[in-house]
Amino acid sequence: MNPATREKLMGVSVATLCSALFKRGLRNQTVQDVRPVQPKGRNMVGPAFTLRYMPAREDRNAMNVFRNPKHPQRLAIETCPEGHVLVMDSRKDPRAASAGDILITRLMMRGGAGVVTDGGFRDAMTIGGLEIPAYHNRPSSPTNLTLHEAIDINVPIGCGDVAVFPGDIMVGDDDSVIVIPAEIADEIADEAVEMTAYEDFVTERVKQGHTIIGLYPATDESNLTLFAEWRKVNGR
Repeated sequence: MNPATREKLMGVSVATLCSALFKRGLRNQTVQDVRPVQPKGRNMVGPAFTLRYMPAREDRNAMNVFRNPKHPQRLAIETCPEGHVLVMDSRKDPRAASAGDILITRLMMRGGAGVVTDGGFRDAMTIGGLEIPAYHNRPSSPTNLTLHEAIDINVPIGCGDVAVFPGDIMVGDDDSVIVIPAEIADEIADEAVEMTAYEDFVTERVKQGHTIIGLYPATDESNLTLFAEWRKVNGR
């Protein structure tokens, strides 16, 4: 992805991105029921690399399937490109894990920008302590083989009721995760930076005791004049 776009998205909230996408008619881009394993105080940003699970069938999912070097779960960890976010479709079912700490550590060491599942992670406390941002529904100790079969890599998936296409831009903050269609990521990032600057100005004004009427949104033109002055002073 464009390095400048990545940098811009590192400094904006998922909530702000939701508003920018809503203006374009995209209302269903926030991954539902997924949250940070542990807040990092910084954003996760990167193109999506996907892994799709399907319901497990007992005759196909014995422990020995992991001996296969081309097992899709293992292969996804070993082929997710540096700077990408591994996004897993676990059918919103956290009763069995999507992955555990060893695999996520390997993803981190290979330069993965983050990992997202609409299921759960085993060894979640350990994953939470890693540097890599990780998002899931809840901790889940059973192996993925219990309920899930990893079946395909880097194909369109659903994650938390959101369509995710390979290369879509994933952004996560300490609240949630959003999916930005790749073709509009640059313009969304630009708009979100502008929105964030104004929201920071508004927050400062509100803390000084000013009303939100005419300020948020800026229906009073005098507030735009004050905002322009604020930007000069603050280098925004």
